[in-house]
Amino acid sequence: FTDYRSQRLKHGLSLNSVNREHAYMRAMFNELIRLGHWKGENPLSKVRQYSITETELTYLTSGQIKKLLDELKQGRNKDTYKVALLALATGARWSEAERIRAENVRLDPSMVTYINTKGKKNRSIPVQRTLAEYLKTKEYGLLFKSCYAAFRSGLARAGLQLPVGQISHVLRHTFASHFMMNGGNILTLQKMLGHSSLQMTMRYSHLSPDYMR
Repeated sequence: FTDYRSQRLKHGLSLNSVNREHAYMRAMFNELIRLGHWKGENPLSKVRQYSITETELTYLTSGQIKKLLDELKQGRNKDTYKVALLALATGARWSEAERIRAENVRLDPSMVTYINTKGKKNRSIPVQRTLAEYLKTKEYGLLFKSCYAAFRSGLARAGLQLPVGQISHVLRHTFASHFMMNGGNILTLQKMLGHSSLQMTMRYSHLSPDYMR
């Protein structure tokens, strides 16, 4: 396996991806052992994953947010602007906001419910009623067409350069970062982002004005 992952790295796979494959393979052997199909120890139990330096999560400033939204509002795909507003207001992944259904946007009380999420758990986020009314243009079905390509184009027109791999999550990082900078609670943020562990949410804790105090 270590020879295999070395070859994967030579062919351009990232350390994160190799570690993910490692985890999948290790979990497979654990399941085979549990089912009685594999006798003996897990052959990957003593193989260490690669240590990866934590990267800084990029977020947009208030000025950059305005610049981006202005560009998206002028774009051809009008759904892009709405999806961006929703992601910024709730911390949703782009795919979650893009696939929201009308029946999951409520007006009384005003909130958005995400289902079939990456974490396998539904979560409801309160939003301003004016936003809910603006987004809910019908009673049933998907509210938006696919518009991720238009979003990338809008970022480029706005002159916003982001690290590789952070484009699709930049609005989610922006929501979380501003939430903490404005005195938000880390446990509340964990629930809003749908993180399975607090450790994932702690990446934003250093932005809290009270954290280091």
